Parts: sequence; C-alpha cells; structure tokens
Amino acid sequence: MLHEGEKVIDENRQGEAVMAPVPSTGSGRKLLLESYGCQMNFSDSEIVASILTEAGFTTTRDAEEADVVLLNTCAIRDNAEQRVRARLQYLRSLKSKKPDMVVGVLGCMAERLRDQLLEEEKLVDLVVGPDAYRDLPNLIETVDSGQKAVNVLLSREETYAEISPVRLNSNGITAFISIMRGCDNMCSFCVVPFTRGRERSRDPESVVREAQELFDLGYREVTLLGQNVDSYKWNLTSKGEVKEEGKEVVNFAQLLEKVALVNADLRVRFSTSHPKDMTDEVLHTMAKYDNICKYIHLPVQSGSSEVLKKMNRGYTREWYLERIAAIRRIMPDCAISTDVIAGFCGETEEQHQETISLMKEVGYDMAFMFKYSERPRTLAERKYEDDITEEVKGRRLQEIIDVQMQSAAMRTQAFVGKRQRVLIEGVSKRSDEQLFGRNSQNTVVVFPKGNLVPGTYVDVDTHSCTSVTLIGTAVQS
Repeated sequence: MLHEGEKVIDENRQGEAVMAPVPSTGSGRKLLLESYGCQMNFSDSEIVASILTEAGFTTTRDAEEADVVLLNTCAIRDNAEQRVRARLQYLRSLKSKKPDMVVGVLGCMAERLRDQLLEEEKLVDLVVGPDAYRDLPNLIETVDSGQKAVNVLLSREETYAEISPVRLNSNGITAFISIMRGCDNMCSFCVVPFTRGRERSRDPESVVREAQELFDLGYREVTLLGQNVDSYKWNLTSKGEVKEEGKEVVNFAQLLEKVALVNADLRVRFSTSHPKDMTDEVLHTMAKYDNICKYIHLPVQSGSSEVLKKMNRGYTREWYLERIAAIRRIMPDCAISTDVIAGFCGETEEQHQETISLMKEVGYDMAFMFKYSERPRTLAERKYEDDITEEVKGRRLQEIIDVQMQSAAMRTQAFVGKRQRVLIEGVSKRSDEQLFGRNSQNTVVVFPKGNLVPGTYVDVDTHSCTSVTLIGTAVQS
C-alpha cells in the first residue's frame, strides 16, 4: 500500500541488495541505537552502526541528545512488542520538544506493523526490515526532506559479509559474529521466517577474517550466530547440490574448525542449534578443540512428541533425547541449555508432565522458559486455538521454572571443588574487589581481583556457589 509522502519499496520482492553511494547524511549528527530481543538483533545493530558511522553519524546513549533514534525490534513474544511500543510513546513525547528528531523501527516488527506505526499511531518516521540496512542513509535523507520512509525488502543474498561491525557497548573481550541470516524452519509458533526471510549462509572466509581481526584487536571470545547454525552450508543448495564446481563446500562443523584454528587463545561459542540438524560431526569437532566451548543451547520447546508435531519442530521426544545422549557420550563435560514453552495450543496436563519429566531426565544447566504467546501470521495462529488459560499457562510455567532451578543448582554445585579455566570479562557487579568470567560451560565464576585484568585467562579453584554462580580463588602463577 502506498501512502502520500512515503517512500516505499515492495516488501514482496526478493533479490540481491542494490549497492548505492552512501550519502553523508550524518554530518556529526548523533545516533542512538537500542536493541530488543535476541543476540542476532544486537549483532544487527552493530552492522547498522557501521553503516551509519560511514555516513557521518556518531553514536550516543542519551535519547535526549540524539538526532536519530533507531529501535531494533523483536517480534517473538508479545511482551517484547509492548516494551517497544512503550519506548516509542516516550520518544514521541521527546520528539514534540525536538521536531527534527528522526525516530525509526528496525528489524522484526518492521514489516508486520509498518502501517500501524507510520500512519495509524504516527509513532515513527521510518521502518526498515533486517535486509535493508544498507539503505538507511538514503531513508534518513528521505525523512529529512519531509517524507516517511520504508524499506522492508527481504533478500535471498544479503549477509552484510564485508561490513565490519561497530562493537556497541563492548567490553573489548567478547563479540558476536553473524554467520547466516534468515530461517527455513517453519515452526508453527514462530514469526522469524516471515520477518527475516529465507536462510542464507555467509562466506566462510569472511567469518574467519572477522574472527582474526577481533583477536588482533584483543578480543578473546567470539559467538557464531544464526537462527539455526547447524544448517549452515556454503556453496550448497537447499537440496545439497554443489552451487559452483571447484569452490570449497563448507558445513557448520568445518566452519567451526576454521574459526577454532584462528588462535588457540580465541574461545569459540555458537548459538542456536536445532535438534533435527545437529550432527555428530559438530560434536566431534567441539571435542577436538579445547578452545571451542563445551556448551550447547539446544531448544526442546516441549517434551511431548504430539505437541512437537503441532509445533512443526521436525523431531520427536525420542530423537531429542538421542541427541542429548550423543552430546553426553562425545563430551561428558558439556553443559546444555534449552528453551521451553508452557501452554502451547491444546497442550494437555499429561503432555505438560512429559515436558517436566524430560527436563528432569536431561538436567539442564540453564533454560529460557516462557508462556506461549500467539503471534500473528504464524501457522499456529491460523490453524490452532490458543485455548490454554493464562492461569493454567502461569501455573505450568512455574512448575517448569521450579524444576529448572533445582537442576541448575545441582549442575552448578557439581563444579565446586574443581579447578576452572576462566576468561576474565570484568569487575563483579557486587564488589569492585571481585572479578568475574565464565568457564567453558558458560557458568559465571567470581573471584578476588588481586593483580588480574580482564581479557586474560586464569585458573580458579572453586570452593562454593550460589544456584548459578561459582565462587573461588584465582591460582596465581
């Protein structure tokens, strides 16, 4: 739909990003970027910051001094959308005192709520989808001329591979590297395939190059990001056919090895894995290299095969537990975390208890746990009734949380009395005299500062713990 005074690019077109000269729209103007939701959004904001820095903007953390405010949004759960709306209401009041301020929405809320945010509620000046960030300088220029601006074009090619992200709010030690974009899994509860488009993988050499650059700058840990990293494939079609003869074919296990070989002092993590695609090859690669952290986030969502089928997850309870068994067999010291949804459409009490029993059987180190939140345009919204009451959802969620708290405490306690190799990340929030870092299994470890500094490795003898944090003393060499 075209609106008067609005620059619109058809969101149904898909194709390569068009390279255009970058206008110097910044000229020292101050940019505030706020990110909501997943790690991918935070990584995307760093790409946006790079594009706009090149166009002459400088970044700020203060909304009152910002000339351009961009919210990088999440549409996975309704709560995230409501937080963004509340922030936009505040920015509208700020804009009434500063009419030239440009306010925009990026990312997953962009396409779905375009008309509402621009026209009905008049909360924003521009709306930009996750594959159109290169167009931001032009879009801001359009807003400067008095028009609204929109680009929600989804691409089959865009990976931003050659853009060096500006590390926002960085500790200078840990960083994200996006290895792929989009998602081809059509989970019935999830809106990501509609907001981020089809899956495409980034050139492995650009990933390795970014990891090397980060290490040379002093970073000591990278997290490889993708909606489903296990389906990473370079120079392969979705049917597994080679795209270009004579060029290297790279799967995720091979990419993981390439990044691990950048330097033995560079820790490597990744997120997120999918149970239907995780291979033993990946697990053996993790076991082979000490600097690939022994931690896997493996979302289960439900312990019931019937519910998993309705969720269109592509695996059963038995398949998932076999993948857990493979992890335990190949890497006995590996930590495992998960995602769990309480109260999905039609979930019976018996099916809920299957989730509880699976969680007890696996014994997760950590979990992200949520009540089911119906999302527009998903298969679940079209096909199933959201028929579990909020009261029942809340009760089931609390039971899931109770089980997980017990499991997490037991998993943390198991580390007590053992020496942990820790990458120091900074000063503890509780005391300036304490430092904190994480072990390979992603557990936070706190210990006295002494003469130690962030960005270095230290061995810590642990002597006690809270439910999720280890406490110890650094072993001075």
